[in-house]
Amino acid sequence: MRFGLFLPQGWRLDLVDVPADRHWPVISDLAARADAGPWESVWVYDHMHTSPLTSSEATHEAWSLMSALGAVTSRVRLGQMCTCLGYRNPALLAKIAATVDHISGGRVEMGIGAGWYEHEWRAYGYGFPSAGERLGMLDEGVRIMREAWAQGVVSLEGEHYRVDGAIVQPQPLQPGGIPVWVAGGGERKTLRIAARYADYTNFDGTPDGFAHKAEVLRGHCADLGRDPAEITMTANYNVAIGETEKEVADRLASLRDRMARHVGADEADRQLGAYRGLPGVGTPGQIVDKLTALRDLGMDYGIFYFPEIATDTSGLELFEREVVPALS
Repeated sequence: MRFGLFLPQGWRLDLVDVPADRHWPVISDLAARADAGPWESVWVYDHMHTSPLTSSEATHEAWSLMSALGAVTSRVRLGQMCTCLGYRNPALLAKIAATVDHISGGRVEMGIGAGWYEHEWRAYGYGFPSAGERLGMLDEGVRIMREAWAQGVVSLEGEHYRVDGAIVQPQPLQPGGIPVWVAGGGERKTLRIAARYADYTNFDGTPDGFAHKAEVLRGHCADLGRDPAEITMTANYNVAIGETEKEVADRLASLRDRMARHVGADEADRQLGAYRGLPGVGTPGQIVDKLTALRDLGMDYGIFYFPEIATDTSGLELFEREVVPALS
């Protein structure tokens, strides 16, 4: 199994206990740690406002971070989970990503999705197109990026986007362009777009959910005449790890208390539903067992989120020491 690490950037209220002038040092130090350690990649989210509730707390912009991370690391690959296609013109996005690919020495992964955070869309003046429109934008946008990276210039007269001779030079350093991750589990459209264009997918990481989405993806690949083995299937996992079950419970309680200060007790309790009983939660042995079962279902690459690492790396250290070696 391959391992990626989410860096704190504020979107999930994971920098609230760090002074603003320390945000970038914390992020870059964790990236350097991953660069020197067992991680294949580091990841950020493409969001501008906090979640689960919108607040005035800081959220750092994804592609600015991508560029900076490319300059301060030398080995790990750099991704976003995932870029919202509607926030940037796709030809411009292709050029931004190609530039970051050069800054990083050819280490960019392009996570891309249709976008869902309505408050963010409207706040930044993008409106909020219907789900069908957003998926149509995703399809055309990926086509534009693929052609731009392959040819260095792109034109498309589409329903959602019109580009006329947009020059994307220099082309990415990576032969064939930047790997594309299509994120989302919509079965009729998103997974079909993934089957057509993706190098990687990213969807439901629970055992039943993953097995089902993987089967749907394979069906779309069969319809399109594509070998599903060409697509690496990935999932994201929230982590709460401890040497004992009591330590795990204590870590979850600490997370709940921090969240409650900012979003209230009821929402904090709801947020713990994304942890309790799920594959990234438990002792090292429990997590290894759950991830092994997922690997047997075809989950080849996990991206892991540790909510406390801006101020406490003990769980990260335990995961690096006992989980990663057991599955790598």
